[in-house]
Amino acid sequence: MHVGYDDIVRVWQEADDLPEIEDAWLWDHFLPLAGPANGPIYEGWTLLAALAAQTRRLRLGLLVTSNRVREPAVLGKIATTVDVISGGRLTMGLGVGGTHQPPGAGGIAGENPALREYAAYGLKPVPPAEGIARLEETIEILQRMWTEEVFDFEGRYYTLIGNRNEPKPVQRPRPPLLLGGWGNRMLRVVAEHADIWNVPGPPHNSLDYLVERGKVLDEHCAALGRDPGEIIRSVQYILSYEDPAGARKEIEELVEAGMTHIVLGLRAPYPEGVAHWVVDEIIRPLRG
Repeated sequence: MHVGYDDIVRVWQEADDLPEIEDAWLWDHFLPLAGPANGPIYEGWTLLAALAAQTRRLRLGLLVTSNRVREPAVLGKIATTVDVISGGRLTMGLGVGGTHQPPGAGGIAGENPALREYAAYGLKPVPPAEGIARLEETIEILQRMWTEEVFDFEGRYYTLIGNRNEPKPVQRPRPPLLLGGWGNRMLRVVAEHADIWNVPGPPHNSLDYLVERGKVLDEHCAALGRDPGEIIRSVQYILSYEDPAGARKEIEELVEAGMTHIVLGLRAPYPEGVAHWVVDEIIRPLRG
């Protein structure tokens, strides 16, 4: 948000030339969540396709796609197209999307930035349990689109008749699935389906909370008979350009807490050479 297309392309192409940076991410919002409400922001999957065509190495995706915005089969076709454009570099990031505020939370939709954009774009939040159920149906639809020639689907929320998805993604049997979220029900879905689990880090969630959520994920894996080590633990961390030493310390703590995939968020405006700055000031010192 609050950054122009040319600057986004500049930073992604700079990062594409730096092997220390493994992947790059966009998000799935239509209005800025902070700062001036009239600031620029682009539709995530359209922008991702453009960036996929202008990079050669970076893995890429949305952190995370809202399941409330696009019909599952339409999303599956979009994601397939981006995987083909990128030559097989897509990670499918997915989350529940907007849900109603729980009883007693107070406030109205207009006071919640995420729900405010839903109202602005005619999107409807759903109760959390329904959001989880819809997400599970979407995951099944995506997996079948990416692996089956033709199929029907009859779910509680979605129905498909004679779905075909050609060509298939470059990655076989499918692109990796990253699921974002930290509620108990969501972590069960992560344990069952995800290759990567993503969660915001400090200051949104404390280190102790991340550790506790990781233990809940482990318990769900045990109940399902899945090795929790199969799931990559991913965390978002917003960098401060003014305090790289402090950032390195907090990232070290995240790694010690079991997070092995660190997504470094950059604040706009992007300084010149910011991808090189990330490598020189954050990644190389941490790797020793």
